[in-house]
Amino acid sequence: MRAGLLQLSVSDDPAVDLPETRALIREAAAGGAGFVLTPEVTNCVSASRTRQEAVLQPEAEDITLAGLRAEAADLGIWLLIGSLGLKTGDADGRFANRSFLIAPDGAIAARYDKIHMFDVQVSETETYRESAGYRPGARAVTAKTPFGTLGLSICYDVRFAALYRALAHAGAEILTVPAAFSPVTGAAHWETLLRARAIETGCYVLAPAQTGTHRAAEGRQRQTHGHALAVAPWGEVLSDAGTDPGVTFVEIDRAEVARARARVPALSHDRAFEGP
Repeated sequence: MRAGLLQLSVSDDPAVDLPETRALIREAAAGGAGFVLTPEVTNCVSASRTRQEAVLQPEAEDITLAGLRAEAADLGIWLLIGSLGLKTGDADGRFANRSFLIAPDGAIAARYDKIHMFDVQVSETETYRESAGYRPGARAVTAKTPFGTLGLSICYDVRFAALYRALAHAGAEILTVPAAFSPVTGAAHWETLLRARAIETGCYVLAPAQTGTHRAAEGRQRQTHGHALAVAPWGEVLSDAGTDPGVTFVEIDRAEVARARARVPALSHDRAFEGP
């Protein structure tokens, strides 16, 4: 299976960005990709809660979800929408950061809500409080496809190795890590974390990404790291998109998962232990 990883630089206006995203998905499909992946918050990158409140919609009304489902059906491809910011109707007003796997007929095959919230101060001038605007998910998700079983995750999840080990034990052969990674933490940790998750589990890791400086009608402009990566089950980087928007391609062969796990069968060596 050929996969196409999208690298986007979306704004805080979903209506403006949707045609550009659809065009890149068509480019990926034209390049032979039967599985296309978009990054985290494909519909809106914004640092302003008031802007998010104005432009985000519930799942049933989200124009990006509807448009990308139609695109997947038109092209007959599997599509991972890395995530969308969505209104939930929760009493506290928080949004969901939700990933969708779309089947070739346009149906939603799986949903996953980001579990780990990015609440960090990476520098004196760069602070994130994702949990102030987004509610955390509570359920890990795998999804079977003809080219392998996917284990879904989003961005900051990548720092929590236990999640990926659980996904691998549940049958995952391909781990998806769509992201909008901070430039500071991205430069320091992005590739290392993705390679570690692949090595620990013997899975492919596919990580489409947001990149660059994101246009904003309201609030400060966010910046993201880019470098959408694909990592093989043995840990080698198969592709790195750099910092420009576009599509990168990678070949997925589930036999490579079996080979890596046979060479180092760590998943079968887990042992219960006491303490500390």
